[in-house]
Amino acid sequence: METSRREALALAGAAAGMAMAGAGGAFARDLGSAKKTLFWTAAVTPCDKNLKFDPGAMRDIVAYLKEKGTDGIVVLGTTGEFPSFSVAERKLIAETVLADKKGLNIIVNPGTPNFPETLELSRHAQDHGADGLLVIPPFYYDNPPTEGLIRYYSMLFEQVSIPINLYHIPGTSQVPISHELLRAMMKYPNLAGIKDSTGDPKGYASFVADFPELNMRSGTGNNLAYALDHGMGAILAEGNVFTAECAAVFKTYRAGGDYHAAAQRMADAIKVMRSGGIWGYGPMKYALSKQMGGPQTYQRPPNADVTDAQKLAINSALDQIKGMA
Repeated sequence: METSRREALALAGAAAGMAMAGAGGAFARDLGSAKKTLFWTAAVTPCDKNLKFDPGAMRDIVAYLKEKGTDGIVVLGTTGEFPSFSVAERKLIAETVLADKKGLNIIVNPGTPNFPETLELSRHAQDHGADGLLVIPPFYYDNPPTEGLIRYYSMLFEQVSIPINLYHIPGTSQVPISHELLRAMMKYPNLAGIKDSTGDPKGYASFVADFPELNMRSGTGNNLAYALDHGMGAILAEGNVFTAECAAVFKTYRAGGDYHAAAQRMADAIKVMRSGGIWGYGPMKYALSKQMGGPQTYQRPPNADVTDAQKLAINSALDQIKGMA
C-alpha cells in the first residue's frame, strides 16, 4: 500500500529525532538541556511611550534576567502579551532575543488561532535558533474536540523539528491540554512537555504522574515545590520582578540543599508586592524598570498603565523587600 504523505512526514520526523539524539542516546525531551529543573522567566515585552516594541529595552531585560540568575526565557508568552503584536512584530521580538541569547535557553510561543501563522512563526523561531517552542492551542473556539486538536498539533510536529511544549492555560485560551492529547503526541520525539498555568495542584500532580518522562513545567509558584520534588522545571511570570529570589530556589535545589527556605523568601517577597493589589502588566513593567534602574516601559491596551498610587506602593514594597534580604 502506498505510504501517505502524513505517514511519510511522521517517519521523517522520527528519523530526524533519532539523528538529533546521535551518539548521546535517546532524544532529550528537555529542550536541549541536561537538566529538566530549570527556571524560565516568562519575560515581558517592553514598549516605548508610543506603544512600539523597544528592541533596546528588550536586550537590556534579557541581560538583566541573565545577571539575576534565570536559566531561560519564554518569549511572547502570556506575560509577553503575544496577542497584542502582529506577526511581523512577533518575528522582530523573537529575532531581538535570539540574536544574542547570552547562554540562556530561549523558548518562543508561536501560537495563534490559525495554523498557517502558527507554523510560520514556529519555523521562524526554529530558523533563528530558538531552543524550543511553547505552543498555545488555537484559541477563540471554545473547547474544540480533541480530534481536531490532535490534528492541529500533529501538523505542527510533522513540520517543525525543535522541541515543542504544549501550553495549558484554559482560563485564558478556553482550550485545555488533555492527557488524551498529550498521549497522542507522545509518538513525536520532539515533544518536550507542557507549561501548566492553571495553578490547580491536583491537575498538575496528575500531569506529573502520567508523563514523568516529559518536562511538566509549572507555570505558577504554588506548584513550584511539587515540580522540583518530582524533577520538573518551571516557567514563572514572577521571574520578571523576583528573578534573584526565584533563581535562588533553583540554585539551592540543584546544589542538593534544602530549597524550602529560599522558596519561602521568594513567597514572602511576592506577598509584599501583591499585598496592595500590585500586579498586572503595567505595574510589573514599572517594578522591573525600577529594579533595573532604567526608563519605564509600557504595555499595549487593553492592559492598563501603572497608576501613581501603584507606583508609590511598588516603591514602598521594593524598599521593604530589600530590607528582607
